[in-house]
Amino acid sequence: MTLEISRPKIPELRSIPDAKRVGMVSLGCPKALVDSERILTRLRADGYAMSADYAGADVVLVNTCGFLDSAKEESLAAIGEAIAENGRVIVTGCMGSEAELIRAKFPAVLAVTGAHQYEAVVEAVHLAAPPSQGPFVDLIPPNYGDMADIKLTPRHYSYLKISEGCNHACAFCIIPQLRGKLVSRRIDAVLREAEKLVAAGTRELLVISQDTSAYGVDVRHEERMWKGRPVRTHMTDLARELGGLRTPDGETPWVRLHYVYPYPHVDAVIPLMSEGLLTPYLDIPFQHAAPSVLKAMKRPANEAKVLERLRSWREICPDITIRSSFVVGFPGETEADFQYLLDWLDEAQLDRVGAFRFEPVEGAAANHLPGAVPEEVKEDRYARIMEKTEAISAAKLQAKVGRRVRVIVDEVGEPDEDGDIGATARSEADAPEIDGAVYLRNVPASLKPGDFADVLVEDADAHDLYGVIAP
Repeated sequence: MTLEISRPKIPELRSIPDAKRVGMVSLGCPKALVDSERILTRLRADGYAMSADYAGADVVLVNTCGFLDSAKEESLAAIGEAIAENGRVIVTGCMGSEAELIRAKFPAVLAVTGAHQYEAVVEAVHLAAPPSQGPFVDLIPPNYGDMADIKLTPRHYSYLKISEGCNHACAFCIIPQLRGKLVSRRIDAVLREAEKLVAAGTRELLVISQDTSAYGVDVRHEERMWKGRPVRTHMTDLARELGGLRTPDGETPWVRLHYVYPYPHVDAVIPLMSEGLLTPYLDIPFQHAAPSVLKAMKRPANEAKVLERLRSWREICPDITIRSSFVVGFPGETEADFQYLLDWLDEAQLDRVGAFRFEPVEGAAANHLPGAVPEEVKEDRYARIMEKTEAISAAKLQAKVGRRVRVIVDEVGEPDEDGDIGATARSEADAPEIDGAVYLRNVPASLKPGDFADVLVEDADAHDLYGVIAP
């Protein structure tokens, strides 16, 4: 008698499917870049992989900018390129408020969502390219282990967005229409994010929002518990707490404040800079100086008081850097108004200045103001303000020749034919992407991006410094 043994049927082996891949084109300001980082982080938690090119992407996201007409044109061009190169495109960001325009121009677009509508973007990606997670992958929770958030900046610096939207009604701006009124993040959540970023290798935090000085106004500066003590949802409390962070090797990370309106309480952060807790740098969007133009812009118009405060800040913290931006050719701006601005700049002696020619933006109140400035006059004034501010910058940087300055390294080059290695760094006076650089020669091979170093300045031009690692 033959005994037959019943053998279990071996199931067919199944492989885990490859992750769907998402491409991203991120345009506009650092706040939009943070939005892109958050969207990609969420998508990665849902099982998606990232694609560095159009060809490898199952779907492409275009995060648009709609602040100026020129920015809209750039966004539309980016959408067109993504459709031509890939064909499966989802549009988000500030131009999402003009969905009809986008769909009329690009009927093939899969979905259009507005600014900081993270859930809607993720849902659109799920519909366009369903995640390939199976029962094996789904057992892993989205925040498994110490998986870091996706960053679109180098590892050593990070943008820290503290709020969304704006309560101002500036005549040239449509940000409140695009991003809504001010909504502040909980201060404990902001500090937790900052602590996590620094622990993961960030050595420079760039605090951003539409109006950093107004942080917490919408929640009446409510208190939250942090490290066992109450802290207010307020710019000064936030600055003080960020100044207490330390890197894993005990260094004090640079903390840089952007988009700061010169409200009275800003005075309270200057001593923190003189104490070394904050980077001595303020980005303040003055926009103009002539009272009549500021009034037409619906901006604060106490320019004389601002000059007094600048002098006071420099007495407390002599190394403070003030960056600002100005609009020339605003409707109604006369030659006398523009000359007033130039004279004010002579007195203010701002360290870093950006200038823009006025552009009408659809939906902005300024479009209906009388006194449009001819384009050739705008160009002339733009050239003159740039000449003025470059001369001020050149003199300020020349005064640093022979001094030692602290820098953070952004990039280290390859050895040349003589074996010399160059590097690109930034001083405390230089925010990434918008300010100047410090170019170094003959750096040691051990130097790497993110390192702090003391530099002896050997030369300068209108925007940059040149030097060598100090002995």
